[in-house]
Amino acid sequence: MIRAARTGVTRTTRTVTVAHARKGFSELVSLSGKAPSSSGRKLLSEGAYTISPPGDVPPGVTTPSWFKDGRMPPWDGRPQIHSPENLVKMRAACKLAADILNMAGSLVKPGVTTEEIDRAVHKAAIEAGAYPSPLNYGGFPKSVCTSVNECICHGIPDARPLEEGDIVNIDVTVLLNGYHGDTSRMFSVGKASDTAASLCKATTEALMAGIGVCKPGVRFAEIGKAIQGVADSHGFSSSKSFVGHGVGTVFHAYPHILHYKNNEPGSMKAGMTFTIEPMLCEKSAKEVFWKDGWTAVTRDGGLSAQQEHTILINDTGYEILTVSD
Repeated sequence: MIRAARTGVTRTTRTVTVAHARKGFSELVSLSGKAPSSSGRKLLSEGAYTISPPGDVPPGVTTPSWFKDGRMPPWDGRPQIHSPENLVKMRAACKLAADILNMAGSLVKPGVTTEEIDRAVHKAAIEAGAYPSPLNYGGFPKSVCTSVNECICHGIPDARPLEEGDIVNIDVTVLLNGYHGDTSRMFSVGKASDTAASLCKATTEALMAGIGVCKPGVRFAEIGKAIQGVADSHGFSSSKSFVGHGVGTVFHAYPHILHYKNNEPGSMKAGMTFTIEPMLCEKSAKEVFWKDGWTAVTRDGGLSAQQEHTILINDTGYEILTVSD
């Protein structure tokens, strides 16, 4: 799960803000699903499907502060650097997130609702003794983000059945033994269109290009440069409104990982853990927010895809932590 950029607010940290927001609702009306996209695909429709109550969290599961108060903690300005002992816990959280993501992806097929996926993710996290980190974070009402078609990120699971040809990003974060593991991936519902398949493939390529430059001493800005190069080579755009982030004992921390060419200060150090999670768009990467304050969709209705890993900077390069057996 990522943090979002926002215009017209004062509570900012460098080039990105530490809060999500709703914006452009009047612009959203034209993208409400009442008309098809240029490809003939019906657009998502805000409020068209019910959202069930969140899953229960039993006693004994360690919960974050937002479980009770629903607040979004301020961005932590400290990098997440771990001792060898604590890195064992970080690895476990990341592996669990990857395992749950694989399970969630196996459920993707026509007719399955994103709420069914949410329930499965919630159940798997709780059974593993973990807390699904998105739940009640800033009031987010579910345990996983599911972003379908033109949804760039932070889609809220609901009763809409997935349809043949859809693409969906499933973004899983779990809190296990005090550490967050964060990962997401694209899944096709049946056979995707050539454009959708190319977009998903390019987004994976962009993620791996960004990861590939990582090692101690490299500027964070090199990640965005590598991602932008891949996006440009395929004729896609990269979202500038959402960032990767440090992750570990806190959900969101320094550094801010921008997924486009930038001059963000700072360099990587051994022991850091952070996410890289590019979002590429078929057309324009400009977004509008639904009035739920979370769901970000492309303004022009074009498809969007996101891929994400949590990585560790080691002494010689990097290690991807969010991998399953």
